[in-house]
Amino acid sequence: MALPSEEQVRQALAELTAETARAGRRPTVLGLARSLGLANATFWRQFPDIAEEVRDHARSHHPAGADTPHGDHLRRPAQEERRAAANNTELSDHLASAVANIQRLTLENHQFRQELEAAAKVTRLSARTYPA
Repeated sequence: MALPSEEQVRQALAELTAETARAGRRPTVLGLARSLGLANATFWRQFPDIAEEVRDHARSHHPAGADTPHGDHLRRPAQEERRAAANNTELSDHLASAVANIQRLTLENHQFRQELEAAAKVTRLSARTYPA
């Protein structure tokens, strides 16, 4: 999957900002990353300047009612849980990719070993079972 261009990311940010403003919320990096079909960590890695802009903007422009300590206290664990879930999803994707690569390498190794044994004219001895 190809990464979006910076122009596409900025367009998605403008759309997300308008959407969240109508809902009385603020845009988040995670929301922007998801709208582009990217994992949060991938977005931070590929577009760190834009991610910091969104984060800094969110910190400096609190939506109505967010100044209450009680509201912040309730939102913070939910945000951390969403962030952890996004990171978990990305790590699961990496793990699945690693497993697929190990399987492919195992099959290639087996094939190369067979070709090497054939080229070297190795004769395989069958395994015998002996009575105990």
